Amino acid sequence: MVTISNHKHMMIDHYIKGMLLAHPHLAKVPKKPIIYNREHHSDLIPILSGGGSGHEPAHIGFIGDGMLTAAVYGDLFTPPGSEQILEALRFLNKGKGVFVIIKNFEADIREFSKAIHQARLEGIPVRYIVSHDDISVEPKKNFQMRHRGLAGTILLHKILGQAALQGAGLEELEQIGFRLATEIATIGFATKSASFPNAALPLFDLPEENISFGIGIHGEEGYRTVPFISSEHLAVEIVNKLQIKFHWQENETFILLANNLGTTTELEQGIFLNDLGQLLELEGLDIAYIKNGKYMTSLDMAGISVTLARLKDPIWLDYLKAPTNAFAW
Repeated sequence: MVTISNHKHMMIDHYIKGMLLAHPHLAKVPKKPIIYNREHHSDLIPILSGGGSGHEPAHIGFIGDGMLTAAVYGDLFTPPGSEQILEALRFLNKGKGVFVIIKNFEADIREFSKAIHQARLEGIPVRYIVSHDDISVEPKKNFQMRHRGLAGTILLHKILGQAALQGAGLEELEQIGFRLATEIATIGFATKSASFPNAALPLFDLPEENISFGIGIHGEEGYRTVPFISSEHLAVEIVNKLQIKFHWQENETFILLANNLGTTTELEQGIFLNDLGQLLELEGLDIAYIKNGKYMTSLDMAGISVTLARLKDPIWLDYLKAPTNAFAW
């Protein structure tokens, strides 16, 4: 399969330049992999996130008023280094500090932690939240929950971003983040593995007409591979796993985010969303808000991840519905 590009080592830089052309509110720090909202008001707490590339439109697509103030980029599936993250913290700090949203991967935690530690030594106030919405399990480690940061991270971007726009301070953002992150769960499936651009082989072996449940966004295979039966069977597996996580009661209110992992067609995603919606209705849940689209991908993986967030605070719904110029929301 051909990947449209010029030079492999320039792919991310060229992608970012293209997005800057299309979205004038975005700008790039010269010679740094840091993209920011040029319209951000300096009296508001800036919110930083980021990580490896290959998850487009994350993270550049969520930079805007009421979402991220900036994102710092690494190479494909590789987080930015701590020095680059530190540069972003220094750039964003206008005296009130910076709030950071980190996806729960070992390398991301390591690099962001180093940068935050150094920033604090320099007198920059920094608070953060770790997104850990993945409820997939690891078969090789006694089926422990993986707790990776997946598409549910985008709900943190939107709710915390809008809270910051409303004037929330660092401590309040941290409190909202702690409460919200524990109420978000994500699980997905792949119908085709991801592969690096122009690579001969995919990142894991998934035979045709098979499904891998519980995949990750860095090409990690799931906890179980089974033959495909129907979209309805996929939805049953996903809803069952989410029910085990939440132990929900009838009439509880949730937010639903259905995320295209890369190359699933709109037709397929709509069919699956219909099945998912019917099952959640049978469970007696009140789905107060639905987002359906492409938010956090894994290169050319085909598949869908499903995120539910229990609506513990009605203001979260207001924040989700608030307008933003972040182009991918």
